[in-house]
Amino acid sequence: MESRPPLPPFTHTTATEKVRLAEDGWNARDPARVALAYTEDTRWRNRAEFPVGREAARQFLERKWARELDYRLIKELWVFSGHRIAVRFAYEWHDDAGQWFRSYGNENWEFNDAGLMAVRHASINDRPIPAAERLFFWPLGRRPDDHPGLSELGL
Repeated sequence: MESRPPLPPFTHTTATEKVRLAEDGWNARDPARVALAYTEDTRWRNRAEFPVGREAARQFLERKWARELDYRLIKELWVFSGHRIAVRFAYEWHDDAGQWFRSYGNENWEFNDAGLMAVRHASINDRPIPAAERLFFWPLGRRPDDHPGLSELGL
């Protein structure tokens, strides 16, 4: 069986680590690699889409990152218990016309014993922003450790 530490049941430390690992993976924008963090039969709710299965999640991510350009994400632990973690997040991106957005949301995650995400429910709102209001300026990829998180940015 595949394993993706840290494993549940989560502590504050391991839940925080799991959230950062998820953020790092999504900031890499590699659908095939990110999809490996999910069970083969993972179930998602993401806006109006309901992907079921790792392959459907991978295809969803391909479409997402083809549309959401220069994507940069910050996740923050909200609460955890046992095999579940809830996070809040914000990410910035622009469309192919150059319009910038900040997307805000919450996710509820449920993991199997091997640390793979079996269920992901995301609620997301997009807000158009002028480029001058952007806050996420690190080079594409992993957010630097010294870059402020959501709370420090007042988000």
